[in-house]
Parts: sequence; C-alpha cells; structure tokens
Amino acid sequence: MEWGKTILSSLEWGKTISNREEKERVADIISSMVKEGEIIGVGSGSTAYLALLKIARRMKNEQLHIRAIPTSQEIRMACVRLGIPVTSLWEHKPDWTFDGADEIDTEHNMIKGRGGAMFKEKLLINSSPRTYIIADPSKIVTQLGSRFPVPIEIFPEALTYVEEVLRAYNPKEIKLRMAKGKDGPVITENGNLILDTWFDHIPNNLEESIKSITGVIESGLFIHYDVHIIS
Repeated sequence: MEWGKTILSSLEWGKTISNREEKERVADIISSMVKEGEIIGVGSGSTAYLALLKIARRMKNEQLHIRAIPTSQEIRMACVRLGIPVTSLWEHKPDWTFDGADEIDTEHNMIKGRGGAMFKEKLLINSSPRTYIIADPSKIVTQLGSRFPVPIEIFPEALTYVEEVLRAYNPKEIKLRMAKGKDGPVITENGNLILDTWFDHIPNNLEESIKSITGVIESGLFIHYDVHIIS
C-alpha cells in the first residue's frame, strides 16, 4: 500500500540554483555515464540534484534500473520523489560516485561541506573505485580557502577543546555555524556541530592534522584524493 499525496511527492530544491546553465551542462555529462544495473554514490548539493533529475528521466525513458547511495537526507528524499531506489554502504559498494564541491584548486584539492554532509561524502568517495566531481567554473580557485572556510564537524561536548587546539594552526577566524531555520547552531545528520574555520594558507597536512584532534569527526578538506573533475 502506498501513501497518498505527501510532502515528499512535491519536494523541490529549496534554494535558488546559481549558475544553473553551467550546472545543467555538467549534470548532463554525469547522466550520460549511467549504465544499467549500477550502484551509484550520490553526493550533496545543487549540481548533484540536477544530475539526479536527468538520471531519473533516463530511467523512465530507457527503462534503466540503478540504485543510489545518497550522502544526505536531502538527496535521499529527492531520490524517493524521483523514483530512484536507494541502498546503503551496508548492502552495496558503489560502482562510482559523483559529488559537487565548494572550491577546487589547480591540483584538484577541494573544500566541501557547505551542506554539512562532508563525513558521509568522504566515506562514499573513499568507498568508490571512481569518483567524479561536478563543478561549474565558479568553483575553480587558485588558492584553496580563498572563498570558503573549512567546515569541521565536531562532537558537541568537544567544542571548546577543539577550538583551543585549532587556534594553534593560526586560523583567521573560527565560527560556530548557526542555523537559519531554527534557533541555535546547525546540527548535522550525525548529531554534531560544525565549526567554519578560515585559514590564510592550507598546507597539505592540514586535513590529517585536523582529523587527529580528539572530538573532530571529519573536516571538509579533501587533499590529494583520486577524483576526476567534470567542469
């Protein structure tokens, strides 16, 4: 038995999609790569959402059968609305993954996590034999961290300790990410907090150094990952 008309059945992307024409173009490329029977990891963000729309259209028109492993509840709900079956890393290893990025430098290092899903995104990328990062030209930077802070997901009770240790890395600014649709801070899907941390310079070992701090779950730094950029 199925539900009647629900919120999920009419769910749309909640924000205005910037640079939509460019994002549609790279979403078309991702959609064209999908093959029958594949398990595909689906990252977060507006470009990933646009790619899902196009994949769903191909599934309907060509009778394709795939399953998706989403990185966030937002993308999981989009899959449900579009009729794309979902699975998990408990059940399947992805054939490949696609995801977006907030910044990408010339060496393909990235900052991700504006949507707060960097832990699952990193887990999925590490679980995949191939990962494609879809990004419009506005995401390409010469210096990582020039436009966005590094998001750091932390266990709530570790807030003051992690902040103290981070100060040793001379950040320009550390801010607790505050929610816009509710009072108080953003709470990730894992029940944690996010510190948005600005750095003048991001050395290659910063991701590893941040991850070593007790109380840090994950950061939005992706340094020297084997990814293919589609832009």
